[in-house]
Amino acid sequence: MSAPLTTIRPTASALDGDARANRISARDVTVHYGPKQAIFDVSMEIPERSVTAFIGPSGCGKSTFLRCFNRMNDTIEGCRVGGTITIDGEDIHDPALDVVELRARVGMVFQKPNPFPKSIYDNIAYGPRIHGLVRGKAETDALVESALQKAGLWKEVADRLDAPGTGLSGGQQQRLCIARAIATGPEVILMDEPCSALDPIATAVVEDLIHELKEQYTIVIVTHSMQQAARVSQKTAFFHLGKLIEYGETEQIFVNPREKQTEAYITGRIG
Repeated sequence: MSAPLTTIRPTASALDGDARANRISARDVTVHYGPKQAIFDVSMEIPERSVTAFIGPSGCGKSTFLRCFNRMNDTIEGCRVGGTITIDGEDIHDPALDVVELRARVGMVFQKPNPFPKSIYDNIAYGPRIHGLVRGKAETDALVESALQKAGLWKEVADRLDAPGTGLSGGQQQRLCIARAIATGPEVILMDEPCSALDPIATAVVEDLIHELKEQYTIVIVTHSMQQAARVSQKTAFFHLGKLIEYGETEQIFVNPREKQTEAYITGRIG
């Protein structure tokens, strides 16, 4: 086993990624909420067109770190983010960068489905309209259909696009939220425990969708379920007390973890 946990540095795989090109690069990222430090010097590379899962006990910092990628932490009073994060080589904290455009490029799906209080159609069309991505009804119609197709929802709602999105089932609402995120043409989709409010059948549908979406998008998912991480992801990061303990190929993390603390979490001895 390698160095004591208090002195762990990210492994080579955490910094170098794999043969697939890296889309997101994080270097020495820290997050403070006022005087309290929540994230400690986290560095990793996240490859494109893949699923990367963040696992760890509640309160370990995985959602906080996820929100760094689209600067959602900026909306929290007293929150300070340090270090460097780049997407396709572009520093997301560059003062010249438009945060609104960043959040169109980096879509977000939350733990609880949160459709807008609008029609199914307008839930999808709203983002592209405000970002100037569509001109006229024909383009908007085509984009709405495309997003719903990609989210596996089109056949279920094609004949009721004017119905309120809040009238759908929980699983359908979450897929609507995924379609809404897709509609602005993102490069990255962040998912913060997207299945925790869903039943097992709806969860299986969303997991199948994640498998399909990774062919086009870079997906980063926070999950409280190690089984889900093992099912959907290619790479897994284990966090504990705000530190990145281990990051690597998912099979390696679950079958042959390098760190004793990772093994203890995977086997249920800590958590």
